[in-house]
Amino acid sequence: MVKQGTILVVDDNKGVLNALEMLLSGVFREVITIRNPNQIEGALESGKVDVVLLDMNFSAGINSGNEGLYWLSRIKGIAKGIPVVLFTAYADIDLAVRAVKEGATDFVVKPWDNAKLIATLLAAYRLNESRREVKQLKEREEVLKGQLAPEREVVWGESEAMRRVYRLIEKVAVTDANVLITGENGTGKEIVAREIHALSKRNSEVMISVDMGAVTETLFESELFGHVKGAFTDAREDRIGKFEAANKGTLFLDEIGNLSYGLQSKLLVAIQSRKIIRVGSNKLINVDIRLVCATNSDLPRMVREGTFREDLLYRINTIHIEIPPLRERGKDVLLLADSFLQVYGRKYRKPDLSFSRETRERLLTYSWPGNVRELQHTIEKAVIMCDRQELRPEDFLFKNIPEQVSVGETLEDMEREMIRQALERHKGNLSAVAAQLGITRQTLYNKMKKFNL
Repeated sequence: MVKQGTILVVDDNKGVLNALEMLLSGVFREVITIRNPNQIEGALESGKVDVVLLDMNFSAGINSGNEGLYWLSRIKGIAKGIPVVLFTAYADIDLAVRAVKEGATDFVVKPWDNAKLIATLLAAYRLNESRREVKQLKEREEVLKGQLAPEREVVWGESEAMRRVYRLIEKVAVTDANVLITGENGTGKEIVAREIHALSKRNSEVMISVDMGAVTETLFESELFGHVKGAFTDAREDRIGKFEAANKGTLFLDEIGNLSYGLQSKLLVAIQSRKIIRVGSNKLINVDIRLVCATNSDLPRMVREGTFREDLLYRINTIHIEIPPLRERGKDVLLLADSFLQVYGRKYRKPDLSFSRETRERLLTYSWPGNVRELQHTIEKAVIMCDRQELRPEDFLFKNIPEQVSVGETLEDMEREMIRQALERHKGNLSAVAAQLGITRQTLYNKMKKFNL
């Protein structure tokens, strides 16, 4: 017989406890016995008890069973879902029936029959496991509601650079290898992650996305690993984290370069062991995930500077996919522009729109510092504002970025200057700046801190 979980036995008779410990140790992985019911709360706080066997009388000379009812109520207050089986004498049957109405799972009459006792306790344990599975499914469903995105056709382009990327995606997707996707902001790192998931053997499960730049230090463990009720002030109920929600599927950690050094070690442990512990609990939970990470940061440089753990980089970087910026993809710009024009033409009921020849030339020669995301937003705005069937250059609002870069200027220098100019243009309105640059407010905060802006 495969041993089950943990049982807590509460009885003031030492002989009874010894006998039950011998009997039940062959059925349960762990048998905890206590004589003083005042120790119940401490035993339950460990979070590992799966079923309780509770005597109904503890004080000498008192056989009313009211003590059992009192401690049943206390147990339900501490851990509502834990099944409680009561020990009762023949004379307490009516009281035991009342206790069942008040939340007890079942009762066993003393002196007990070993086979019947084991059967009753295992039934209570399995009932609890079924409830727990249903609860976890409901929790997972809640997490997934915000993750499910409508499917849409992706235009990968015909440039050799993107052909190489897609060939690598096809090779990697069929494995469970950890993947690190890098590239500038707006190049489509999440789209690549979703394609890896779609082509993988896990595609019948969900892909869970986490913007690591938007996860605060204080909520990191709760967000990724979940928490139990009462773990902190606002923890009013149990909640699964992103690791559990992604079980059997893919976990996508975006902007992983924004994770603080202190939190990197906690993430590393979870990735290495594929086990997590909810905040407020000490119970290990196994998770089966395929890990995909993305960043626009230079992680090797961050390792050299001591701001990113080298062991974490090795762990997430089994396969590296670098997405080229849009300015290096040639006529892919026009393929993407035509695709977005169709999408937004349908959305805004302007299906007959087209680009003028001058517009197509301008789209090709513009440097697109915001990459595909900027192109998408630019096309949408132009479709909204245009009153003709042909989109002309004046219908577009291109960013005022210098076409020539001074010698020695790096991509980081350009990025800093773009953010500085945007802050000046929008007079410090961070929402407007983030919208123009095509990034989230949290990412903008992180970059402003990085560049001391």
